[in-house]
Amino acid sequence: MRGFRGLTHQRDFTLLWVGETISELGSRVSMFVFPLIAYAQTHSTLAAGLAETANLLGVAAMLLPAGVLADRFDRCRIMRWASAAGLILYLSLVVAIGLHRLTLVHLVAVALGTGLAAGAFSPAEVSAVRSVVPTDLLPTALAQNQARQHVASLVGGPIGGALYGLTRWMPFAADAVSYAVSWVLLGRIRTDLTAPVHAEPRRRVRTEFAEGVRFAVERPFFRVLLVWAPLLNLTINAISFTAVLRLIQAGRSPVQIGLVETAAGICGIAGAICAPRVVNAVPTGLLTVLVGWSWVPLAVPLMFFNTPLAAAVSLSVGIFLNPAGNSGIGAYRLHITPPELVGRVQSVSQFVSYLLLPLYPVVAGLALHRLGGPQAIALLIVLTAGVAFIPTLSHAVRSVPRPVEWPPTARTTKEVAASDR
Repeated sequence: MRGFRGLTHQRDFTLLWVGETISELGSRVSMFVFPLIAYAQTHSTLAAGLAETANLLGVAAMLLPAGVLADRFDRCRIMRWASAAGLILYLSLVVAIGLHRLTLVHLVAVALGTGLAAGAFSPAEVSAVRSVVPTDLLPTALAQNQARQHVASLVGGPIGGALYGLTRWMPFAADAVSYAVSWVLLGRIRTDLTAPVHAEPRRRVRTEFAEGVRFAVERPFFRVLLVWAPLLNLTINAISFTAVLRLIQAGRSPVQIGLVETAAGICGIAGAICAPRVVNAVPTGLLTVLVGWSWVPLAVPLMFFNTPLAAAVSLSVGIFLNPAGNSGIGAYRLHITPPELVGRVQSVSQFVSYLLLPLYPVVAGLALHRLGGPQAIALLIVLTAGVAFIPTLSHAVRSVPRPVEWPPTARTTKEVAASDR
């Protein structure tokens, strides 16, 4: 498998990646500023969280129908429409703030609208990546996408705070520009990103959506991931959040707590850079199992040491390993999904992985409140170990080989069905 150098020759992937890196950075800036401006207007912590909640709800609500759209229409056109929507929505905030007419309802509506746009964009982008990148470069491409997420999370907050300090409309203007850049670069992609042509007449949307769900649910490999991914997201985010809450309880300064997140972001970027080599060297199934278990020993020091250093080391090492696991198993999932189902299967997978995320602050807070710090961490370690058994006991996951040994790409659902027998 070729590394990141191989992607430098993939012109269309570069256009897609650069555009979405800039756009994602702009979105992180806006999401950092949303609670600040909401609280400044209302002096309510509840209102401060409404925008982010609305954004997440928008993403979750759109993911499933977006999968059907990605398998029906031109993926590039879908992505450009989503970018145009983000541009218009954020420009509306710039105008409203400039005219001193911004309301909480407007702010939340924009957050919801941009969440819907992001939800529409995601399945189309994943489908596009498979079209513009050769199979042997899929893990590297997904690892590079993970790197952009860590970069955006690392610098989005500081940039957002600096722009907000200049004037309140500046962060949203920057985000609007980022969407405009994305729209322009997407228009320069040469690869035909139209959905695969169907020989048979189009069926109802509900029927096509059900086909994507059925494909995922009926196959052991996909079925295991649908159960494992949301549970792992819940437990590892609960561990991270509990560690941060304990530092807050201990009276650690915001700067020290911020450095924990900075260290985690840097290690996430480093992990994404190393991911292609790790994916190439370790069987994909074994790598998936190892990533699931890695959080168990890494969280143990948090039971005994409630310090920024302990939190930074534990969380950073865990996040370092994640890009390799995510890109490896994600690339294999794309590889064995027929082209005409990529959008729907991806949207189902993303939607399910989102399901339990809103619960992790509740789980962390309740465990910490009822049990105390060390006991809460111990409980979460036990839960994480239980979750790690899911891929460990699954032959369908455990037996996935290295990318060079993956089976030939299935071109149709009939070929996949035949291979399952």
